[in-house]
Amino acid sequence: MDELVKLVVQKTGLSEAAAKMAVETVVDYLKKKLPAPVAGQIDTVLKGGNVADMAKGLGGMVGKK
Repeated sequence: MDELVKLVVQKTGLSEAAAKMAVETVVDYLKKKLPAPVAGQIDTVLKGGNVADMAKGLGGMVGKK
């Protein structure tokens, strides 16, 4: 998540604290609105997980591999 916070700071000029609050707000919102299997992958990606692995998992959800 740190990388995303830094990007928000860079793109918006917000302070790091404000950017972190914004990112956390959006992430929490997405977790509530997305289907559970997808929402569960958000933390993995934000912690530096492999986006390709997440995409494979999502493909499995819709019957594609």
